[in-house]
Amino acid sequence: MHNIEITRGRGGQLARAAGVVAKLIAKEGKSTTLRLPSREVRLVSQNCLATVGQVGNVGVNQKSLGRAGSKCWLGKRPVVRGVVMNPVDHPHGSGEGKAPIGRKKTHNPLGLSCAWKKN
Repeated sequence: MHNIEITRGRGGQLARAAGVVAKLIAKEGKSTTLRLPSREVRLVSQNCLATVGQVGNVGVNQKSLGRAGSKCWLGKRPVVRGVVMNPVDHPHGSGEGKAPIGRKKTHNPLGLSCAWKKN
């Protein structure tokens, strides 16, 4: 099944992507156990609506776009690594050639400076 409601009357919210299907595992009282495409097992009320079957367009990920322009038409932006950027653009930037990240331990995971803090 696909296009499953989480709460009655809110519309389908689970298993809606291309080629996706969720499996009904068990019925227990007024609730149903489902296995979602992410392998998560979830309890849903039996009153919730769903569509029987699999979502179409199964082979969407197998399609070769062929070139960068085709991806651009889909609105996908290019992905640039931080290592190849300048230091003003990314914390990993700068260096000659394929330099390692080489950042001092004076920043926390959010990128904020903690040089004032004594280790």
